[in-house]
Order: sequence, then structure tokens, then C-alpha cells
Amino acid sequence: MHIRFPQKVERAMAAFKHKFLPRSLFFRTMLLIFVPLIVVQVVSIYAYFDGSWRRVGNKLSENLVSNMAFVIQMHDETADFATVQKMAKDLYDLDVSYYDNENKHSVWRENKKRNSFATHFLVESLQHQFPEANTEIFDHHDMLSILVDTDQGLYEFKTLRKNIFTSSIFGFVLWMIGTSLLLFMVAVMFLRVQVRSIAQLAEAAEDFGKGINTKFKPYGSIEVRRAGLAFTKMKERILRQISERTQMLAGVSHDLRTPLTRMKLQVAMLPESKDNEEFLQDINEMEKMLDGYLAFVSGEGGERTSFVDMNEVVSSIINKYRRSSNAMIRYSTNYDVSAVQGREQALRRAVTNIIENAFHYGKTIAVKLESDEKRLELTVEDDGPGIPADKREDVFKAFYRVEGSRNKETGGVGLGLAIAKDVIVSHGGSIQLSDSDLGGLRVLISLPL
Repeated sequence: MHIRFPQKVERAMAAFKHKFLPRSLFFRTMLLIFVPLIVVQVVSIYAYFDGSWRRVGNKLSENLVSNMAFVIQMHDETADFATVQKMAKDLYDLDVSYYDNENKHSVWRENKKRNSFATHFLVESLQHQFPEANTEIFDHHDMLSILVDTDQGLYEFKTLRKNIFTSSIFGFVLWMIGTSLLLFMVAVMFLRVQVRSIAQLAEAAEDFGKGINTKFKPYGSIEVRRAGLAFTKMKERILRQISERTQMLAGVSHDLRTPLTRMKLQVAMLPESKDNEEFLQDINEMEKMLDGYLAFVSGEGGERTSFVDMNEVVSSIINKYRRSSNAMIRYSTNYDVSAVQGREQALRRAVTNIIENAFHYGKTIAVKLESDEKRLELTVEDDGPGIPADKREDVFKAFYRVEGSRNKETGGVGLGLAIAKDVIVSHGGSIQLSDSDLGGLRVLISLPL
């Protein structure tokens, strides 16, 4: 059930998710584990600090201050300070010194105040026990020096800091952090296995869309295995369907070529005439349409993938048309273009169709090949008549021909751009048509690396 919020709140939540939340499944799941874990740790430590550790600290400080008050009271009742000093050492582990009002100022100068987290509870107890006296605590690492300035004189008590401070909180915190880290590491290891399987499934699906048959073996949880097995079965059905279609088309090609060949032989044996010449042209046109249709439907599906040097492919195609055409062509590249993984013959056929169109309809052709870390782009421009903007989507349809100069007489059967798009899309790329700076058509082919 989706809870609907006001539109402004929905937009704010969407912006927050887009900017701050991680996008990968691994880090999102880690966030779901890590945030509650941190909250539990903070709440647990605070509850322990506010409960057990505070009570223990208060109790120890109250006991120490009560012992100090008893020692001061005994000194007031007994003139023999040495006896009181010995009793404090034996019973309470307190080193007591007494200074009269004339000498007590030197004691304040000798001690240097040092703040300590451990003396917080002791300060409160001293203020409660000696509200009218001037008290001060000096922390000397493991030893505490506590001064109580009364009307009779100054008392200095020295005791170990462990008598007012319990270090169990540090053990508790270390235990909580250690177990949490262990739990986090175990969760990371198990989650990495699940995420790795999903990532490999996504990679295999993307490669299959590009015509690359990547081996994938499902593993991980039951749901991930089911998704992997479903993908494997789907891929097998698609490959079987493509294979059956290709075999059927091969049979159709053989069955159609045989009567066409007989017809050409029969026409060749007839006397030369204008009607026979036109009939032979129709037969050749039928053969051309048949070859184009078979090439379009088969899609070069049986070709294996490899790393293709696109600079070499484009250069060889340009050189072939440069020798047989009077058009002027400019080719620019940085010669550091990354190789593309794909089917070389299919890519060569697609690029040939694009460049061939440019030579058919233009006198000046500009070809540019460049790449970055993610994509390779091939741009082909000409100064021909171009294609109207409202027909640029239709030209990618099979057997579609633009009226005018791009017709049956000067063009093919309307499959060149359709085949090119089919090949480019099957490699995970895109093809776009736009206006060229030369005045004709601009074709942009983009392929992922």
C-alpha cells in the first residue's frame, strides 16, 4: 500500500532519494542494515550510561565523600591528627593531609586543575556533602587530589581514580561495537554473493541484447536462481527461434532463387527486345529485394563476437568508395579509438549502408570517428537533399523509401537504414538523423564500449 503525501512533499522526497540515497542494491541494503544497527548501538549505550553506569558512579562518589566527611568529623572531635590519618589510610585507603588557614594557600598553587570525565559524579557529591565549603578536584592521571577548604583549615585527600570510576562501560562499548562489526561483516559477505549473482545476470542479459552469448550459471538465493533460470530458458527459446527462422529463410531463398534463375536463362535465350530487357531488370530487382530481405531478417545472427577495430573498418569502406566515386570526402579520427566488442561483418554492413547513402546523394562527405571512456561515436554528413524531419523515423522501417530523389531508381529497396539500425541497436547502440552543417543529412552512430 502506497501512502500518498502532498505533491510538494513527494517532490522533496524524490529529490532527497535522488541526491543522497545510493542507487545500487548492495549499498541500499547495507544502508538498511547499518542505520538500524547504529541506532540500536546508540540507544543501548545511552541506556547503559544513563542507568547502570550513572548509578554506579554516583554510588562510588557518595561513598568516597561520606568517608571524607567522617574523617573531617573525627579530626574535629580528636586532636590527634596522626591517629585520624592512620585510620583513614587503613579503613578507606585515603591519604589525608591537613593545613591550617595560614599555610593552605600554598597547596592551591601546587596543584594544577585538569578536567576529567571521571570526576563528574564526584563534583556533584562534594557540592551536596559540603555546600558551604570550597572544594576542588585535581586529576593526576590515576591519582585524584581532592581539596576541602573548611573554616578550621584545608583538607587534602588523595585516592586512586578507580575508587570513583568504573571502566566497565568501555568494555561494554567495545563488546557492542565488536559484535556489531562481526554482524556487519557477515551480512556483507552474504549480501555480496546475492548481489554478484544479480549483477552477473544483468550483464548476461545486456550482452545477450548486444548479440554476445555470455555463459551464466544461476546461484544464490532461491529467488535469484529462479530469475537466472527463467532468463536462461528465455535465451534458449529466442536462440532456437532465430535458428529456426534462419533455416526457414535459407530454404525460402533456395526455393525462390531456382525459378528466378530459370527465368533469367529463358529470357537470355529469347531474341533481344525492349520488353525482354525490362523483364530481365524486374528479375534482377526481385533478386536484389530477396537478398536485402534475407539480410535484414537474418540479422547476421550466426556471427561470433570479437573486438572490432572501427577505425580500420571505416577507413577500408571509405577507401573503396573513394576509388569509385568523384565525391570529396573528409575523414577525421584521433587514431586512439577504442575497439568495440561485437560482430565485425554486421557492423561493417551497417557502416557501409550509411556511408554508401552519403556517396549516393552527396558530393561532399565528412566522416568523423571519436570515442571516450564510455562510448564510440561515428558521424557521417553529406551535402545531399537530406531527409525531411517528419520522415526520419519512417526511413528506419523496412522497405520504406523517401519520395523524390531517394526513390527506387537511385536508391535500393528501402532496407539500408533498417538493417543499419537493427545492427546498431543489437550492439546496444543508437542511430540518430539530423540536419548537417553541409546542407544535407547528418547520421550519428553511438556504440557503448
